[in-house]
Amino acid sequence: MNSVHIPNELSTLLDESNVHIQLSVPQLVEKILSRNEGKLTSTGAVSVTTGKYTGRSPQDKFIVIEESIKDKIDWGSLNQSISEEVFKNLYQKVLDYLKQKDEIFVFKGFAGADKKTQLPIQIVNEYAWHNLFAHQLFIRPSDEELLTHAPGFTVISAPNFKADPVVDGTKSETFIIISFEQRTILIGGTEYAGEMKKSIFSIMNYLLPENNIFSMHCSANVGVEGDVALFFGLSGTGKTTLSADPKRRLIGDDEHGWSSNGVFNIEGGCYAKTINLSSEKEPQIFDAIRFGSVLENVILNPETRIPDYEDSSLTENTRAAYPIQAIDNIIQPSIAGHPNTIVFLTADAFGVLPPISKLTREQAMYHFLSGYTSKLAGTERGVTSPEATFSTCFGAPFLPLPATRYAEMLGEKILEHDVNVFLVNTGWTGGEYGVGNRMKLSYTRAMIQAALEGELNHVETIKDNIFGLNIPLHIAGVPDEVLQPNKTWEDPQAYESKAKELAKKFRENFKKFTTISAEIEEKGGPE
Repeated sequence: MNSVHIPNELSTLLDESNVHIQLSVPQLVEKILSRNEGKLTSTGAVSVTTGKYTGRSPQDKFIVIEESIKDKIDWGSLNQSISEEVFKNLYQKVLDYLKQKDEIFVFKGFAGADKKTQLPIQIVNEYAWHNLFAHQLFIRPSDEELLTHAPGFTVISAPNFKADPVVDGTKSETFIIISFEQRTILIGGTEYAGEMKKSIFSIMNYLLPENNIFSMHCSANVGVEGDVALFFGLSGTGKTTLSADPKRRLIGDDEHGWSSNGVFNIEGGCYAKTINLSSEKEPQIFDAIRFGSVLENVILNPETRIPDYEDSSLTENTRAAYPIQAIDNIIQPSIAGHPNTIVFLTADAFGVLPPISKLTREQAMYHFLSGYTSKLAGTERGVTSPEATFSTCFGAPFLPLPATRYAEMLGEKILEHDVNVFLVNTGWTGGEYGVGNRMKLSYTRAMIQAALEGELNHVETIKDNIFGLNIPLHIAGVPDEVLQPNKTWEDPQAYESKAKELAKKFRENFKKFTTISAEIEEKGGPE
């Protein structure tokens, strides 16, 4: 297929007098308020709502099928293809739409804190609050860097431009389209700002491995002696809470690269969930929500403008966007050495996985590919059985390349740097959800602290006979019986039945990885 040439009308659009480039935070806040896009909260943050869509629209995300990348992408339901012609037509329509706007907002910055490999990016927005979001989430350039900034990728976001699926070739009014050859991400029909963040992450998950850099959906922190830890985990597993350690400095909370030089943050800010947020449970996040921060879909008291973080009437997915500098205990720039420890977090509602186990390289690759946690069924009619959820590499929706490519890079890094890898279950103990109890946070913290300090590298372990995992027999601050799930269940037969049920789900899910070495399944998976 020949590449479709797109007239470069974007530069013409951005030369217009109504285009605001690189406005400061106070200037953007003034624009947001004067344009009635949001309100100020009691702490000075901007509060906005995202309308119809309060989360990502993965069914409306596409990658343009282009000659240079068509044989590299892992095409399927998560990486849907769309033609160059469809992209070209929508691109022109969006630019024509933006030309009619009274104001356009542009942010220039970077993705990737390592200056040797960082990607210059440009974000073009219809909304001022979207531009503030971009300003806080991505890496901000210095005045000197701005003088020579040449975008390697451009995001064009026009939330109020809605596609006509019949005419435009989309699935709905919403579209998120990545063109690697045109170095453009086109977003329309959705006001949810997270689409910009995750689209940039998606392209970095293509570009970084192409440069032999391992891209990762994880949080990262560093200890006083320079020891680096990575935390992988899906929603609800405790990734943000457990990586926020007052004894360790935060590198980043969500997206990282691992190069030959070490680990670096891809972003310049944080996009934290705020449902049930409190100063007692998560003081760092709570205190970060101040002037310049953006609150999404959080209900305010109409008189005091105090946010009600317990109110989920708009969505459970309430969010706060703020620069990483709003967190006190960080490392700057957001780069560090090679990881010493990797932690995979899972919230197992079956109550059968050990609270902590040390993984071999093969087990690490197996559990990385599996990306297991569990979500709970609806309880309206008393249904309390958990449902296993597998998200490949703990970030399936954002991985353009085959999953095995990322797993193989992980395996290489573990070998090269002799990294210790642990699987930590923050879910249930003593029975499945509805019978047992959630693992005590104090126990989990004690286990992770022991892992990070090297105390579990040479301790006595026992092998689980169903999952093949090596379980430490003793950890300071944790009762011995808690470490072995089969000893916490009153009915041993019920435990074994439920464990075998989950092990079977692991094996069934792993069948889709047909190109990975058979050794990974044989040595890494359940017995």
